[in-house]
Amino acid sequence: MSPFPDYDAYDALGLAELVRTRQVTPAELLEAAIARADRLNPALNAIIYRMDESARGAAARPLPDGPFAGVPFLLKDLLSTVAGHPTSHGTKTLRGVAWPHDSELVRRFKASGVVIFGKTNTPEFGLTPFTEPEAFGPTRNPWDLRRTAGGSSGGSAAAVAAGIVPVASGGDGGGSIRIPAACCGVFGLKPTRGRTPTGPDMGEVWSGFAIEHVVTRSVRDSAAMLDAISGAEVGAPYACPPQARPFLAEVATPPGRLRIAFTTRPLWGGRVHPDNVAGLETTLRLLQSLGHDLVEAVPAIDGEAEAIAFMTIIAAETASEIQTVGRILDRKPAAADFEPSTWALGMLGRAMSASAYASARRQLQLDSREVARFFERFDVLLTPTLGAPPPVIGALQPTPAQRRALQAVGRTNAGALLNALGVIKPLAKQTFEFIPYTPLFNVTGQPAMSVPLHWNAAGLPIGMQFVGRFGDEATLFRLAGQLEKARPWAGRRPDLTAW
Repeated sequence: MSPFPDYDAYDALGLAELVRTRQVTPAELLEAAIARADRLNPALNAIIYRMDESARGAAARPLPDGPFAGVPFLLKDLLSTVAGHPTSHGTKTLRGVAWPHDSELVRRFKASGVVIFGKTNTPEFGLTPFTEPEAFGPTRNPWDLRRTAGGSSGGSAAAVAAGIVPVASGGDGGGSIRIPAACCGVFGLKPTRGRTPTGPDMGEVWSGFAIEHVVTRSVRDSAAMLDAISGAEVGAPYACPPQARPFLAEVATPPGRLRIAFTTRPLWGGRVHPDNVAGLETTLRLLQSLGHDLVEAVPAIDGEAEAIAFMTIIAAETASEIQTVGRILDRKPAAADFEPSTWALGMLGRAMSASAYASARRQLQLDSREVARFFERFDVLLTPTLGAPPPVIGALQPTPAQRRALQAVGRTNAGALLNALGVIKPLAKQTFEFIPYTPLFNVTGQPAMSVPLHWNAAGLPIGMQFVGRFGDEATLFRLAGQLEKARPWAGRRPDLTAW
């Protein structure tokens, strides 16, 4: 029996309050989390590396007097590093390579008082919106174990949805906090570019597209954690506008009458499933009942051209990631070190010219100005988070024929660019059909959140995305607090009894 059977009835701030008032100890909370992980993770495969003993040592010692003192925590196994423990980035090649120091974000997580006891599953280099790495196997959705938990923070979102922890870290380079939050029925906010740190081993991540934060069940946990980890760091390439007051205070503040644009039109191509359209229509009725002004409108951008420019930059970044792995291992990287699609994307990045990369960045920066002008007329943009409900495991993977073609690309240099393009383009199209709404706001750097406001007839979560102006997480937290109060979701949990 768990040492604290009511563990999953509380959010992270609730657990911290119990610790603060001496109703429970950090060690008891940790053992409750470990017991749930032992029971649930074999089915989920959300946690791929355990740190139980170091966590027990941390829980037994005095913890920092932060807002989450004593709360069990899981760390996404990408970007964030913990001294003495591996960060695999989802690749088999780095599976056992320990890191010499904590990243700045991990240092801030620890200062908040959390007790880190494991690392969560992620796709190789966080490249896909599903979490099915060859190195660790697929993470499964707690609402339906046949389906994806999303990606790239799929392990974290699944662990939070299943109640293993109330909060876990995530990163978002094309929707990787919002996508799994939508798939797993939890709350996920991507902060404004520059709000949270990327050092000391990185400057900007994915050319500024990627930023780290957390996935949570409650809005207030997300806000309080952002208060704890935000702020400029030494040598940061840029910083976002400072917040006016604590984000936690915004959650209980009425948002006022907001002017909200909405659309179901895919921003980057593809088709939208009727369940996701129905979720938006339900959300519109809720927003109308709350007194907001609703206008159907969408930024005037060329989504297809943007998607190509985005993939150009990601290909270049993947080539750089592969080179970095080679430096870590002190040897030349080879195709066998990586998944076929990763290696092919990296080869495509190597074959591109510097001018192609610069042109892609220039186009995306100009489009970002157009989006910013759109937000001069609106406070918030509402879309479905995804183009479809969470698909079954494997549905978004390359077909056997595509996989053979990718492997062939890895074995040849002659015509590699042409061959890689021929395989990668249809895979990219399939990916963007699933995520037609999220990557644009990694490009613009704006804050965006996925809110679990709808479930379809099959009982699967359908998240809704709300996007704010650059630097304006405050409005999003106010709106999220209002939505959480009007239509609470924390009590709606997956059925874990059959596992």
